[in-house]
Amino acid sequence: MQSKSHDTHQHVDQSHGHDHHHEELGFWKKYIFSTDHKVIGIQYGITALAFLFFGFTLMMVMRWQLAYPGKAVPIVGGLLQKLLGEEMVGKDALGHIGVISPDLYNSFGAMHGTIMVFLAIVPLAFGAFGNFVTPLQIGAPDMAFPRLNMASYQAYFLGGVVMFCSFFIPGGAAKSGWTSYSPLATVSDLGHRPNGQTFWLIGMVLLISSSLLGAVNFITTIIQLRTKGLNWMRLPFFVWAQFVTGFLLLLAFPPLEAAGILQLMDNLLGTSFFLPSGLVVAGKALGVSGGGSPLLWQHLFWFLGHPEVYVLILPGMGIVCEILCNNSRKPVWGYKSKVYSALAIGFISFIVWAHHMYLTGMGTKISTFFQTTTMIISIPSVIILTCFFITLWGGSIRFNTPMLFALAFLPMFGIGGLTGLPLGFNASDIALHDSYYVIAHFHYVVAPGTIFALFAGVYFWFPKATGRMMNEFWGKVHFTFSFLFMNLVFMPMFFQGLAGMSRRMYDGGATYSLASNPDSIAALSSSVIGLNKYITHAAYGLALAQIPFIINFFWSIKKGKKVTSDNPWNATTLDWQTPTPPPHGNFATEPEVFRGPYEYSVPGHPTDFTPQNQK
Repeated sequence: MQSKSHDTHQHVDQSHGHDHHHEELGFWKKYIFSTDHKVIGIQYGITALAFLFFGFTLMMVMRWQLAYPGKAVPIVGGLLQKLLGEEMVGKDALGHIGVISPDLYNSFGAMHGTIMVFLAIVPLAFGAFGNFVTPLQIGAPDMAFPRLNMASYQAYFLGGVVMFCSFFIPGGAAKSGWTSYSPLATVSDLGHRPNGQTFWLIGMVLLISSSLLGAVNFITTIIQLRTKGLNWMRLPFFVWAQFVTGFLLLLAFPPLEAAGILQLMDNLLGTSFFLPSGLVVAGKALGVSGGGSPLLWQHLFWFLGHPEVYVLILPGMGIVCEILCNNSRKPVWGYKSKVYSALAIGFISFIVWAHHMYLTGMGTKISTFFQTTTMIISIPSVIILTCFFITLWGGSIRFNTPMLFALAFLPMFGIGGLTGLPLGFNASDIALHDSYYVIAHFHYVVAPGTIFALFAGVYFWFPKATGRMMNEFWGKVHFTFSFLFMNLVFMPMFFQGLAGMSRRMYDGGATYSLASNPDSIAALSSSVIGLNKYITHAAYGLALAQIPFIINFFWSIKKGKKVTSDNPWNATTLDWQTPTPPPHGNFATEPEVFRGPYEYSVPGHPTDFTPQNQK
């Protein structure tokens, strides 16, 4: 029982907080230049969803080009030529405007990957959900550094603007893949300086700076601002996932930021950090001093690039954990195993990066080391997935929209993970490297995997953010068709990759077909190339499947069914013990935690859920 003096002290603190937090703010200060973690989380969320849509649009144009090479893109072909110029968009044999040039296809490919990873999924998973939910779940009034939080979003937004503007400069956007390998990234567009690659590097420096600011803020907040009684083993798994993700960003991003600045100097100032001696471009020796190492760029990029996979997936696992426990009405099985597995993933992810580089000619001892660590890191991932499955066993499952997306995450991430094992072995990766098999594997992890988890999170926390529920019927329509078309898009890519189809082919493999190379034993059959049409049609179906979500999302903000309780899901964590929507400062009085995060269906309790702050 608390003492009277403690109560008085708490009351004084709250009254001061009330006076400070409820001053009238104008529109710009309240919504645009806000330091409130919830508003910043919503800013991240809306911006990231917009970039997700934009990145998906680029993919749909690319899919048309792969399915129907040399034919004008319907509907938007003329618009593309007006926006990007005749150099990038030409005419087909019938005179129709809208044929994608190889350069534009390369730009779309590079920017699709960059936008989806760095401007859409990471900001949505870490910036949006992390900002909105983490302080609520630890009982904090805000992030540790609110102005740093605002600066983090602003740097992210500016980075996105720079990336977007690069499409409209002479020469177009970056063309060297989302990995931006040297020396290609320096010599691919020598006719324009600065060029799209320059904008890409500046945008990446801004995005990395944003992530570093956010990472410092999250780590400090979780360590310092946990409410009374909330020890480490009472933290929701979502908070653990964000905590580990913060460390991944903090430690993995600086090498790439340094590399980006060095490559920028190679491109603009004539240095040669990544440029070897003797480079010949278009029949002429490149006028640089040389002596640089292209492999150095690959090491610095993939030292971020592989932890980045877990930056994508760990927040998704955290979201799925909250939703599975809540909708199975059971405590999570193996809580400590999950926590230690997340920590293990965070550590081991820094010593697996070179499995992306087997074709660089590394020695057998080094490749064996990275093969071994790659196999080891799959173990904690399997532990977390197993805990999810056992949590469902015997549960009283509610099949609402968030739960459907969370359930679909399990097999989709499982397929993505299992198909990654052959890529972790040197011998099999040599055959599969840079094939459509790699695209299928990675997208199963990120698209029907992580993105399904993020959709689950949107449906789950939407009532807390807005005070209204999203429509269940249209949510289930969105899930059903998304699940169907996601698999129709990516499953055939495994077969294309196993048949030898290389990725990044502008014409969908037509140049390497049996029709073009009848005497080649490695040519692609018409059936393998023909899968491009089916994949493209499925991709357009997937696009149509997102229309119910977009309408449901914006319609429900004003017209959705109002929640009748601050805790409509009957959840146990502190984020559901605040007013709805949470006010500035979050809690009317400082909460105190008395139990673990997932006390569902505890024998002897009057209800099937016991909130953490209930004695």
